[in-house]
Amino acid sequence: MSQFILYKGNTRGHANHGWLDAHHSFSFANYYNPERMNFGVLRVLNDDLIDGGMGFGAHPHDNMEIITIPLAGAIAHKDSMGNTAEIKAGEIQVMSAGTGVSHSEFNALADVQLNLLQIWLFPNKKNVTPRYDQRALDVAARHNNFQQILSPNSEDDNVWIHQDAWFSLGKFDESFETEYKIKKAGNGVYAFVINGEVTIDGQTLSRRDAIGIWDTDQISFKANTADAEVLLMDVQMEL
Repeated sequence: MSQFILYKGNTRGHANHGWLDAHHSFSFANYYNPERMNFGVLRVLNDDLIDGGMGFGAHPHDNMEIITIPLAGAIAHKDSMGNTAEIKAGEIQVMSAGTGVSHSEFNALADVQLNLLQIWLFPNKKNVTPRYDQRALDVAARHNNFQQILSPNSEDDNVWIHQDAWFSLGKFDESFETEYKIKKAGNGVYAFVINGEVTIDGQTLSRRDAIGIWDTDQISFKANTADAEVLLMDVQMEL
């Protein structure tokens, strides 16, 4: 029988630094909740609002898979691998930090607030050579569909990471119903509602709510509003 845990959006950790308004789904920085450390290999899900021209100076990471999805605006990125890039809404960026990498992230625009999701997953291989990738997504392909945007497979038409994880984005019409089949036995799904209201396995979720579900091989989904938008993270439950 499937198990689940609900994470209401208004129970997330919150830090407002003026230029940065951050919500943390799991313990991060000064937000510590021993009951919210991770969901399987999913360690960080930050929902950040960053003022024009502001951002994070160069800082290091190692042995973490880092995924960044801009929801509005654009990110100016630089890293110690020599990459300089701009990642816009409708794109996805990944970094395998591996043996170590440093990077900076700033709002690339002076007059538009940047909203991004930054997600960290524990890798299934340690001390790999650091790598960077970004990809423009076909936004139309997620209409009434869970569009796969990330996988463990470099052959897939998406970004890939060192972990048995699959991410999908969907945007749905009101009353649309479907099922999502979990990609690997033993994985769980963490569903994060970007906008609108949905029902997942009988639980009603609103904007920025989330649900983690495991011990199942599929989940049921229904969009309750016309603007329903959801990110599904299909992740390994064993650390």
